[in-house]
Amino acid sequence: MTVQEMLAGIRLKSGLTDSLAHFEVRGLDYDSRRVERGFVFFAFSGAHADGRKFARAAMERGAIAVASELPRPDDFDGPWIEVEHGRRALALAAKNFYGAPDEGLGLTGITGTNGKTTTTFLTDAILRSAGKVTALVGTIEYRLADRVLPAVNTTPESLDLYRLFHELEQAGGSHATMEVSSHALALGRVYGIAFHTAVFTNLTRDHLDFHHTMEEYFAAKAMLFNPEEGNPPRWAAINHDDSYGRRIRTSKDTQVVRYGFEAGATLRATRMEMGFNGLRFTLEYGGETIAITSALVGRINAYNIMAACSAALSYGLSWETIAKGVAECRAVPGRFERVDAGQPFMVVVDYAHTDDALKNVIQVARGLNPKRVITLFGCGGDRDRTKRPLMGMAAAEGSDFVVLTSDNPRSEDPLDIINDALVGLRRYDTAHLVEPDRAKAIEAVLNEARSGDIVILAGKGHEPYQVLKDKTIAFDDRAMARDVLHGLGYK
Repeated sequence: MTVQEMLAGIRLKSGLTDSLAHFEVRGLDYDSRRVERGFVFFAFSGAHADGRKFARAAMERGAIAVASELPRPDDFDGPWIEVEHGRRALALAAKNFYGAPDEGLGLTGITGTNGKTTTTFLTDAILRSAGKVTALVGTIEYRLADRVLPAVNTTPESLDLYRLFHELEQAGGSHATMEVSSHALALGRVYGIAFHTAVFTNLTRDHLDFHHTMEEYFAAKAMLFNPEEGNPPRWAAINHDDSYGRRIRTSKDTQVVRYGFEAGATLRATRMEMGFNGLRFTLEYGGETIAITSALVGRINAYNIMAACSAALSYGLSWETIAKGVAECRAVPGRFERVDAGQPFMVVVDYAHTDDALKNVIQVARGLNPKRVITLFGCGGDRDRTKRPLMGMAAAEGSDFVVLTSDNPRSEDPLDIINDALVGLRRYDTAHLVEPDRAKAIEAVLNEARSGDIVILAGKGHEPYQVLKDKTIAFDDRAMARDVLHGLGYK
């Protein structure tokens, strides 16, 4: 493929020279350390570094040109391709280079504040139950057929996505399911990608350090249904019970399933039974009634199941296959994940790190009729400070006892973060303990638990690390809880 062919459809700020236009491209990358001979290097302007600083290093590794939305530096004399939008250019270039594999796959994109990960796991489980060779891209991990890969971002850069789609095709795969974050939509990481099905779970306060307002946040999410480049999704599955979901406008060419409990939903859950062992409910759709059984617990997971079932319908799968796939997805790492060492109380680890997610996980616990709900949580550093008192209120309002600790403090002083959360927590008379050291906090909360209680360790979920001011340390809530429980004599 030539440079000119790779750049097809990309808006340039200046024309290519004839010689550069006909250079043969052997690859492309945005990381100069991965550049090889014959590559085009894409230099982004990032939050922490200007990619142009690495242009010379890329050329020394064999790059034939640098592409950037920024002008050529004065001290750089190599071939420079100035594009109008760097990440959009990378997305279209990757699509051209890999032969548009997204258009040959059944690609499902799932967006929303809460529930993306669980819905992605459920959708993938249904597809695999149908005998499909699949890929999964999300917060916890990436999967490619039988391989499990580490997740770098919830939604990786477009180039990484196209590489994965290409490898999936090479492996005989047919479907990919991915979480689509608001950051990815706003920055152009999924620009031009052809989604067969788009799913909206819900929208609550989060990421306002990046989007600034809820309307900007919503506008980013809505881009999945009305993309700036390419065709809209063929199918959309939208949470009918969510106020923002009801505001999403879709193309006349998109077939829409609106799921929920409330009247007006086209796919509706009724007759729900909840317990420690999971969920049972009936789905009503198109005049049919379908019995659904799941090991996942709580009303929030009924929404996730409905979203996944709606996505599965877009691929023409039978209800028998869909129900089987839902039943086979028995747990999602870090999402109301149980830690069981034979103790007479339940311990669950959950990724809840917004006030709405914290309310949801506490409501799930309440629905299981425990003697007490005991909640441990913290707030992330270098993120939206305004949600900290809201999280404190959510924990205090729904819990019988609260332990406030550190999450990932990053560059901030943990005590400053805790004090922000205390403003909300102290609006209630809920008994609470403050312990900045998360390990000591987990020990304290498990020592507080009694028979019949439910202990929620919220915030970090599947994460096996904690980000401190000067370093990142190994830390897993699940492993820490097991160690403490074993120390208490449970096996």
